[in-house]
Amino acid sequence: MKQADINFYFDPVCPFAWMTSKWVRMVQEQRDYSVQWKFISLRIINRDIDYASHFPAEYEAGHTAGLRLLRVAARAREDQGPDAVARLYAALGGRIFDSEPADGIEASGLDRRGTREFLKPALAEAGLPASLADALEDESLDAVLAAETEEALGLTGKDVGTPIIHFQPPEGVAFFGPVISRLPREDEAAELWDHVVGLARFPGFAELKRSLRELPQLRGLGVDPDEVGTQEDWHGGSRRTKK
Repeated sequence: MKQADINFYFDPVCPFAWMTSKWVRMVQEQRDYSVQWKFISLRIINRDIDYASHFPAEYEAGHTAGLRLLRVAARAREDQGPDAVARLYAALGGRIFDSEPADGIEASGLDRRGTREFLKPALAEAGLPASLADALEDESLDAVLAAETEEALGLTGKDVGTPIIHFQPPEGVAFFGPVISRLPREDEAAELWDHVVGLARFPGFAELKRSLRELPQLRGLGVDPDEVGTQEDWHGGSRRTKK
């Protein structure tokens, strides 16, 4: 299979990955890039962390929901091909982040986003069989997700989150982010992309960062497109309360 112009590693419950993915889709259309949507699991990255003492209360359930949805994406890719992942991520992201808030912990302890009830309409929207929902529980797929997560971290180093972008793989530049809270205008999208890639391509470049982030302009987070989200300090690149 021909290499894509961009490998985009995502976790479906990460709002920053979703915002960046929307921008990348804009650039894809303007530059006629091909994109392969690949997997990085926040739950797997943090598998050795005690969530109760290191994260806000809802994070373990949220990251577990992301893992469950990635299992479905992995099965969809296996059965239906890589384009199925593009369609499924678009359907999931739209329902999670561009609709009214979709999170909430069920009596079972599951985040609603990781349930069959939430997934099935997204599968239908993506033109995928409802039977793929069986993969939510299929832990055998975790080996695929862990390998792809390690692949992503091998491109950037391990002190990162989601998304990770690999431009012009296998030799091209890879980087974490960019983390953006606002979607650029159509006429800004490609210019912003060029700035990011140009900086990342400089051989000695390692990091340009600030931990202060606005809550992304996403309806699912309660922030309208014309509203500036509350600024938070994502120290260490996450909402971990301690190292």
